[in-house]
Amino acid sequence: MPEPAATPREADTGVPVFRPAGNRPPNASVHPDSATPALVPEPIDLRTLVVGRGIRLKGTVADAERLVVEGTVDATMEATELMVTSGGTFRGEITVDVAHVAGRFEGSITARKRLVIRETGIVTGTARCHRLSVEEGGQLTAQMEMLGEAPARRAFHPDPPVEAGD
Repeated sequence: MPEPAATPREADTGVPVFRPAGNRPPNASVHPDSATPALVPEPIDLRTLVVGRGIRLKGTVADAERLVVEGTVDATMEATELMVTSGGTFRGEITVDVAHVAGRFEGSITARKRLVIRETGIVTGTARCHRLSVEEGGQLTAQMEMLGEAPARRAFHPDPPVEAGD
């Protein structure tokens, strides 16, 4: 009887490994505003689409809350989380809360909370995010915009000019 194929581990890919809720350790999940796995009181169960190695998906993706890209995705979509593994490629446009890129991202990404570029990650195109984290070795070649609340405007009252001879 052949042995089952090994599943990727977080140490291999640099991206947290997600398991269906039935196979997840109790109370284990990835907090959507964190770059690392964290224990939370209740698991965060999101509708997850995994595009495996060697698979290519093209078009508009709807209703997936979490997208895990191990293969190639050419798409336009909105989701809660994006995970591009070290062998994965995402091309297109996406708006998410949190994105972890350990592979390639080409296009336009808006991360309302956090964009994390892992040491093997490459992001090119346009990137907008509230928080940005780039590990040593990660590459960012993009038009960049940091999102956030507009800073409070301060009134500027210059001193009146001093006239000579006064």
